[in-house]
Amino acid sequence: MGDMANSSIEFHPKPQQQREMPHVGGFGCTLAELRNLMELRGAEALQKIQEAYGDVSGLCRRLKTSPTEGLADNTNDLEKRRQIYGQNFIPPKQPKTFLQLVWEALQDVTLIILEVAAIVSLGLSFYAPPGEESEACGNVSGGAEDEGEAEAGWIEGAAILLSVICVVLVTAFNDWSKEKQFRGLQSRIEQEQKFTVIRNGQLLQVPVAALVVGDIAQVKYGDLLPADGVLIQGNDLKIDESSLTGESDHVRKSADKDPMLLSGTHVMEGSGRMVVTAVGVNSQTGIIFTLLGAGGEEEEKKDKKGKQQDGAMDSSQTRAKKQDGAVAMEMQPLKSAEGGEMEEREKKKANVPKKEKSVLQGKLTKLAVQIGKAGLVMSAITVIILVLYFVIETFVVDGRVWLAECTPVYVQYFVKFFIIGVTVLVVAVPEGLPLAVTISLAYSVKKMMKDNNLVRHLDACETMGNATAICSDKTGTLTTNRMTVVQSYLGDTHYKEIPAPSALTPKILDLLVHAISINSAYTTKILPPEKEGALPRQVGNKTECALLGFVLDLKRDFQPVREQIPEDKLYKVYTFNSVRKSMSTVIRMPDGGFRLFSKGASEILLKKCTNILNSNGELRGFRPRDRDDMVKKIIEPMACDGLRTICIAYRDFSAIQEPDWDNENEVVGELTCIAVVGIEDPVRPEVPEAIRKCQRAGITVRMVTGDNINTARAIAAKCGIIHPGEDFLCLEGKEFNRRIRNEKGEIEQERLDKVWPKLRVLARSSPTDKHTLVKGIIDSTTGEQRQVVAVTGDGTNDGPALKKADVGFAMGIAGTDVAKEASDIILTDDNFTSIVKAVMWGRNVYDSISKFLQFQLTVNVVAVIVAFTGACITQDSPLKAVQMLWVNLIMDTFASLALATEPPTESLLLRKPYGRDKPLISRTMMKNILGHAVYQLTIIFTLLFVGELFFDIDSGRNAPLHSPPSEHYTIIFNTFVMMQLFNEINARKIHGERNVFDGIFSNPIFCTIVLGTFGIQIVIVQFGGKPFSCSPLSTEQWLWCLFVGVGELVWGQVIATIPTSQLKCLKEAGHGPGKDEMTDEELAEGEEEIDHAERELRRGQILWFRGLNRIQTQMEVVSTFKRSGSFQGAVRRRSSVLSQLHDVTNLSTPTHVTLSAAKPTSAAGNPGGESIP
Repeated sequence: MGDMANSSIEFHPKPQQQREMPHVGGFGCTLAELRNLMELRGAEALQKIQEAYGDVSGLCRRLKTSPTEGLADNTNDLEKRRQIYGQNFIPPKQPKTFLQLVWEALQDVTLIILEVAAIVSLGLSFYAPPGEESEACGNVSGGAEDEGEAEAGWIEGAAILLSVICVVLVTAFNDWSKEKQFRGLQSRIEQEQKFTVIRNGQLLQVPVAALVVGDIAQVKYGDLLPADGVLIQGNDLKIDESSLTGESDHVRKSADKDPMLLSGTHVMEGSGRMVVTAVGVNSQTGIIFTLLGAGGEEEEKKDKKGKQQDGAMDSSQTRAKKQDGAVAMEMQPLKSAEGGEMEEREKKKANVPKKEKSVLQGKLTKLAVQIGKAGLVMSAITVIILVLYFVIETFVVDGRVWLAECTPVYVQYFVKFFIIGVTVLVVAVPEGLPLAVTISLAYSVKKMMKDNNLVRHLDACETMGNATAICSDKTGTLTTNRMTVVQSYLGDTHYKEIPAPSALTPKILDLLVHAISINSAYTTKILPPEKEGALPRQVGNKTECALLGFVLDLKRDFQPVREQIPEDKLYKVYTFNSVRKSMSTVIRMPDGGFRLFSKGASEILLKKCTNILNSNGELRGFRPRDRDDMVKKIIEPMACDGLRTICIAYRDFSAIQEPDWDNENEVVGELTCIAVVGIEDPVRPEVPEAIRKCQRAGITVRMVTGDNINTARAIAAKCGIIHPGEDFLCLEGKEFNRRIRNEKGEIEQERLDKVWPKLRVLARSSPTDKHTLVKGIIDSTTGEQRQVVAVTGDGTNDGPALKKADVGFAMGIAGTDVAKEASDIILTDDNFTSIVKAVMWGRNVYDSISKFLQFQLTVNVVAVIVAFTGACITQDSPLKAVQMLWVNLIMDTFASLALATEPPTESLLLRKPYGRDKPLISRTMMKNILGHAVYQLTIIFTLLFVGELFFDIDSGRNAPLHSPPSEHYTIIFNTFVMMQLFNEINARKIHGERNVFDGIFSNPIFCTIVLGTFGIQIVIVQFGGKPFSCSPLSTEQWLWCLFVGVGELVWGQVIATIPTSQLKCLKEAGHGPGKDEMTDEELAEGEEEIDHAERELRRGQILWFRGLNRIQTQMEVVSTFKRSGSFQGAVRRRSSVLSQLHDVTNLSTPTHVTLSAAKPTSAAGNPGGESIP
């Protein structure tokens, strides 16, 4: 293992040389020693610790820390540790620079075509044909041109280039600000992540980045370990190491068998304390990240878009939901080295049916492709017609001959036609769509922060608007999560309020206090209130807090009991998990015997009780008959009051023979019941109103809880989830499973479809039940529309359901890291009302996109038809290339900003959700688009053909090539823009509302953009001159243009009067791809368009991991042979490595040997364990 020293230099900052000196900075361990130690596992690691340090406390002494008190919280010491052992954070990749984004924006095909055309046109304009022949070339440059005008031919080309630059800069700027916002969001998510450490004997929550080597950290169920460490003391600790090893089985950790805890792994059960030994780039996850980063430039390219490694914590973003190409790539850090193999398998499974990008993006991609194709066809036809017309007129009608010296002139004509064609294409392609989506989402996400929604995946916010069902947890989401004991059953008496301590026998009281104080996590405490008059602070598990509060209410204190029996004196702990539904602790009695305290769900624990304490504190038998009696008389009445019942029991073992502690069913049996307590968790006052809003908005709320059915039903009634007299189902997990499974025990969708529509409460449910329910509702095809399901969860066990749901909400306060990592949105205040806000924002995004579409498509239709017909009839588009680009800029970029930032209103909650298959463009919108297009086309064609008579000006039709801009065409252009501006106001409403000005002043961005566009338009027309092909207009002409523009608003009212139901002929457009009607080709084509980039990335990643894995395997083998000369070591190595041994080709090539220095023993970094050969 000594070969670490030379290689470690690659990984660390340079001052490595002096660091190799032993006991640097007064600490008894060097960085390299600790890194070597963390490479080992199991018995090897223990042996190494014993050899080098004696035991774990020896290691703590060397690191100058105390296993019980932790570090002294002094800044100099912490800083020194950071300098020597590194900080706990992995430097993120550099964000894209503005120039890179500009370069990316330039890759747009239509823009490239335009650039080429503009450059050709520029080049040609500088070539002046010999003067005498110009007559021979036909009426090419005749007209009222003087010399100066002919010189100005280059202006058009230059103007096009300029506008292209404008478009590119705007796009790049948008991308850049989006990226910046996203990074802000990432850092927010990171700062949210705290970890419990002991400093100065006090439990502190510190941000993960502040952890240092030598810290004593408390690990508990549901944590995601932020650094590597060695276990000092643990209770029943089980870790899911699949993210590093690919082994999906949970690994049991204990101080005497396998004390090594690694960063990036999940605590699935139990609790413990560890001393931190490696942080940041030196931790196991960090090493993998560094390897990935050091993977050279070619990896860089593959990883280009993903991997913003923002800390070892980064498994928090591993779940890149399938998403539309462009947006996804910026938004989603790709699955990092963390993604466990299970997850990989899950993803493989999930990817097949879940070819669902976010609902909206699916519809948009499809629509944009359709419009793009139509635009391409139109522009091609335009060019062909223009060329044919010119050729026939010049060479056939006028009978000219093609003269060599005229070639440049003709080419110039063809280039002009080509530019017109490209312009038609530019206007037709709605490149503003992706922009509008991004702006709208980014804006919403920023605002949702204020509403306590921390959005982790951008598309979740929009999916939420389509939600049709919410499956919510009860505890903490619908209720306040401030538990208090309100009823109890002690010594044969049912107390409806807290009993006076004097009313209880001392023996019972004493047993009760000990049972509660010892048999609960020592991290759970009740602290004095922060402010005068506030409630005491509950820290840790809320149910345990309620019990500790009960002890305090009985005028006793739990702290002295805990000091008398500290945590490391506990003989054995069976921690709470979702299978046991109980927790038990064993202590050694002074006489050498043992006493077990147990607490848990009353119906489960009472089955294990054979005795009960009577009023004098003596045992009496407790038979099944007594139990049924108790359930009827005590437990059910409590549950019907909405109380959660907890049973507290104990059992004594004699000193003569010690039981087999691993046989849990034996040990936790034949108990003596001390008490049953009823714990109340009051419903949050604002929840009933929020649920009413959801129901009004067409969203079904279902409650899924682990509580018993009576409690659940009582709370559901209080919240308004169920109303008396309605037809609904409340089921327990067992009954639910019985109904949905066939004889073989398999789940059948048809059976599920009979249950879920009426199901409102699912009680005593396991995490798998929750997952089954969510999956069943999502996959169901029974209703008139497919369901979109949101799920809330806080526990580790909610992970699968949160992942499966369309939108997963995790609790920011009560949630475990695992739940947060699986979620899409984190509720920072754990409150159900925030979900309603999310629905509102989601619907708002959807509507904003629709508004923008309605506006954009009107412009597209009109501009394309005008350019097309104009070109066909007058061989020249009435709207010039530069003008089209300006229109394109206002309608794409500015309008998307203006319409995508409309704030949401309560009225959004008054309609039913759209569901997955509702088209983007409804009938009403189609009516608006076509209606306005008719108005605009009528006006423009009238102006085009008889405008010169109306305004008494020269006709602009059939002007020669470089003739000066005419007033006639300027009026057409100006009128066109005015109509768009007023139509933008019309577009604010998409459901046929009358008042389009409603709430217009609550959106300052909209007002600014409309007025700004108007101002710039005045400048362009009056002073734009040749580049914009504009000639200044008089006041009268301006007023006419304005008048026609305002006409749009009047016309809007006319259209609103026509009932949509009469217009059966209108088709809707922009459906999401239907489930059945998509042919294989289409599917393949869709895959191609959207996932090509993503697939490339994935491929790069998989290859990279595969390579990494092979190298590691080979290093393993080489270093094993070097060390022991036998194969023993390798057999002890993890089996996941063995499973890849068949990959090892030639073991002795020198390259592998040199590499073996880099990282001798770890098969980390293979996210797909078995699945990647």
